[in-house]
Amino acid sequence: MTPEQLQQLWASGQIVALAGPARRDQEALAAAVGPGGLGPLLRQWGPGVVLGSGGSSGERRWCLQPLAHLQAAAVASGHWLEARGLEPGACLHLNPLPLHHVSGLLPWVRAQQWGAGHRRLDPAWMRDPTQVAAAVPLDPGRPALLSLVPTQLQRLMAAPEGVAWLQQLAVVWVGGAPLPPQLAAQARQAGLRLAPCYGATETAAMVCALPPERFLAGVAGCGAPLADVELRLAASGAVEVTCGRLSPGWLEHGTLRPLPRTAEGWWRSGDAGRLGPAGLELLGRLDSAIHSGGETVFPEPLEARLRAAAQAVELPVEALLLLAVDDLDWGQRLVALVRPSPGALPWPELHTALEALCASWAPAERPWRWLLCPELAPTALGKWQRTRWRAWVGELEAVQTPTSAAADVDPL
Repeated sequence: MTPEQLQQLWASGQIVALAGPARRDQEALAAAVGPGGLGPLLRQWGPGVVLGSGGSSGERRWCLQPLAHLQAAAVASGHWLEARGLEPGACLHLNPLPLHHVSGLLPWVRAQQWGAGHRRLDPAWMRDPTQVAAAVPLDPGRPALLSLVPTQLQRLMAAPEGVAWLQQLAVVWVGGAPLPPQLAAQARQAGLRLAPCYGATETAAMVCALPPERFLAGVAGCGAPLADVELRLAASGAVEVTCGRLSPGWLEHGTLRPLPRTAEGWWRSGDAGRLGPAGLELLGRLDSAIHSGGETVFPEPLEARLRAAAQAVELPVEALLLLAVDDLDWGQRLVALVRPSPGALPWPELHTALEALCASWAPAERPWRWLLCPELAPTALGKWQRTRWRAWVGELEAVQTPTSAAADVDPL
């Protein structure tokens, strides 16, 4: 699907379902849409999109966003730029993110709404700073905006050419995952005009953003809410949002499940945070979701999927646990702990067989390391003490060099 094709479908009043290239996502979206299709929703909501969202319950959801909500989000981010002294229509919006992500769709919608320029960037360029600097020379007389995730920023800052290119940008919105403090410090030292931001598919992308001048002054967090948004914290510490562009709901088998809201219209996200004079500071996910290479990944469903695949081919696995470990490049990556059945295959053979079962998974979902853990077991109630096993991984890393790592791949 190209932006031009999407625009034509919207012009005819259609709601367009956008899934990523992974076959599993395409099948899941097809199941969510159901045999009745999206037609019944058109009369109420007009043109729009259905996009994948991590939600806040540990499962993949397919979120409806009307075009009017996307356009309202573009208007709000335009007002934010005007407050920074930038004329939105005079800007060039650079976009290396995929169209089936709300963060990749919105740059194009913004450019259409503002009458601004929009240029797609080849994701391969974002892995090679010299390539992007050569392929995308910037006009000093035209403010350039960039939306990316921390993994892409890390890659670009790995070479002087990438840093020099980033230094020419008027605003670099960074979202999709927390910005590592070390990377933020390096960006400040280089004078990069970063604007860490926060949003979700359910909110039609960005709901708050930290102005670059405040970022450069050392302020942390994601800044104050945009003009059309209000934020508050629930008693649990969850970030709650109210605005006129909240999704109507999630699609499930051809029906629309309304977005859960309070009586006052607040939607509760799955993120914990705190609000202060500088705005929102995220503390992490309240659920089990992790951020890996700009993707939201849920370990528990992946564990179940891998166990089922191993059982189907009769691999001798008694216990399996996926844990997240911090990674400077990806943000977080998954490590697999495995307890084989007694008298199982030699560990190298079992490891290779397990790794093959998830070779076709999305890069962010594949375990990066596979660790033999003969004592691995849940509690008597069947619960996993994840803190205990993360500590076990940490102790192991302290005494040995990794010997069972999956092939390194790019997250985007």
